[in-house]
Amino acid sequence: MSASEQAKAAAEAAFARGAYPHLVNSRATVDKASTLTAFAEALSFPDYFGHNLDALYDCLTDLSWLPPGEHVLIWPGSEALRTAEPKTYLAIRSVLSDAQRALGPSGRSAGSWRLTVVLPDA
Repeated sequence: MSASEQAKAAAEAAFARGAYPHLVNSRATVDKASTLTAFAEALSFPDYFGHNLDALYDCLTDLSWLPPGEHVLIWPGSEALRTAEPKTYLAIRSVLSDAQRALGPSGRSAGSWRLTVVLPDA
């Protein structure tokens, strides 16, 4: 199954369980700046998003501008960033992992919003 097929299946599964799927435009994730912008667009980040890794974490662990519930961030094509900028990829993966843990069922920020991250090609 291709990454795009896996992304579609992940979005359908999220929707079926009542979660909100957010699909990242993978064509735009070729460097740090474009990846951060693609995440911001996928999750409708507020205008105050600072376009750096700290701001990414802050927005991912807030989500108060979105409806309460589980939000599934689906990032197909992450392989392109991993190939082009391995250190950036690892840093972003770390932020995604930390944010998912923080908004998980037992995370410190867990409450009305939950975050699940899906990387179909990872």
